[in-house]
Amino acid sequence: MSNRENLLIILLTSMAGLVLSILPLPAWLAVIRPAFLVLAVLYWSTMTPFVAGLMLGFVGGLALDVFQGSLLGEHALALSFVTYLAIRFHLMMRAKPIFEQSLYVWLALICYELLLWVIDGWTGRSSSSPLRWVHTLAGALIWPFVVGLLGRFHSAR
Repeated sequence: MSNRENLLIILLTSMAGLVLSILPLPAWLAVIRPAFLVLAVLYWSTMTPFVAGLMLGFVGGLALDVFQGSLLGEHALALSFVTYLAIRFHLMMRAKPIFEQSLYVWLALICYELLLWVIDGWTGRSSSSPLRWVHTLAGALIWPFVVGLLGRFHSAR
């Protein structure tokens, strides 16, 4: 596939992740909802780091800020940082088995949520609930399914 086709698939799957991230759910189910956009951006930044770059993380995070009504730039900063880590360590992560990749994804999601927690604390909107961290584990647990699903949309070169 050409880079143009890859870019279109990356944008469409990232938009699907954005929709799944902002879809209204009951409160008890919203707690365990994984950050689908973050998982999609992590996948594409790991598998195609030169097509899906930092701009995907920044624009995706900015869209998440707008749709969730959070502080403008909060998710953009956190997702850009996680995207940078994924691009920086993409060769190391791709060489690992799927279980170890899930551990890396869990650490990346913890970094993402930690940055959001720090920004919320600085702006006076802190949430000290331990339920805030549950979706990081849910994201790590569904990582093999994300790899299996998104892996069907592109061919490795």
